[in-house]
Amino acid sequence: MAAWSWVVYTLLEAVIVVACCLGNLLVVFAVCVGVRDALREPTFCFLVSLAVADFLVGVAAVPLAVVLDGWARLTPDLCLLLSCVVLVLTQASVLSLLAIAVDRYLRLHMPLRYKSLATQRRTCLVVSVCWLLSCLLGFTPLLGWRNCSSSSSSSSLPPAPASNSSSSSIITSPPPCTFLSVISLPFMVYFNFLGCVMAPLLVMMLLYVRIFWSLQARLKESSPHHVHASLLRERRLACSLALVLVLFAGCWIPLHLMNCVLLVHGPQAVTQGLLYTGILLSHANSAINPVIYAYRIPKIQQAYAHIWRRFLLRINCRHGDMEGQRSMRSSQGDQREAGGTTED
Repeated sequence: MAAWSWVVYTLLEAVIVVACCLGNLLVVFAVCVGVRDALREPTFCFLVSLAVADFLVGVAAVPLAVVLDGWARLTPDLCLLLSCVVLVLTQASVLSLLAIAVDRYLRLHMPLRYKSLATQRRTCLVVSVCWLLSCLLGFTPLLGWRNCSSSSSSSSLPPAPASNSSSSSIITSPPPCTFLSVISLPFMVYFNFLGCVMAPLLVMMLLYVRIFWSLQARLKESSPHHVHASLLRERRLACSLALVLVLFAGCWIPLHLMNCVLLVHGPQAVTQGLLYTGILLSHANSAINPVIYAYRIPKIQQAYAHIWRRFLLRINCRHGDMEGQRSMRSSQGDQREAGGTTED
């Protein structure tokens, strides 16, 4: 890839980092502080889990994606460990989305038992299980399913010849660290894509189809106004969460399809520019979600507005204090001048 293309790619990744960090920090702050009793609702707990995963994408995954592009020379084990961090965060996003879909399905189809099932303690347990499973699935290459070409190439180097005069050894620097040099394509396609991404996505699609089908049937049958309004709110929230799911699939599936093409047809089948475009698209998903929350979920809209009003109020208060101090200083100066003229 040309030098100017690499500069554009790096600048876009920097913009994504800033958007991921600021946007998802605002989401976590808005839900935890701006929405009253939000953490008692399972859906918002899972949204916070998803926002934390997206925030960590901006903090860790995107910088690692830039570094793990041959710019750092690391040992194969360290390169593999850092590459697995990206897989863990992706899996955490998938499982958080799956938890949200299951929660909305249970809320709609088991309304009488929902409150007894979806307690705060069980919700925290589900979030913990999601992150634990993400670590187990993401760090699977550390257990042996890895690309052995990098480690074997370093170990297959001929030993340094021994000298009788002085024992000098040839120090060979480790090879450049890239993602696909340590993560095998069969693992990415068969295990990560088909097993850990596509299978949960298909389950979520079926759940949302059942949710919308059931909501549409209930809207036709509902007669009281308050019941109809409640179902409309439920459908709006389900549409917003389904939109988050569709955007996740649209941003991540192209990159996984490129991995499938690379596995079948070899490294010449996908150009480097196209691969970088897929990487940028997958990272941009973590920056898009806070915008969806702001425009589609009313409670988060109100929390954003509340935070913005408090921020403007503090700025106005500080500006008013500064103006008051200036006026006091000017009045004190006028009094001193007046006192000096009377003495004369």
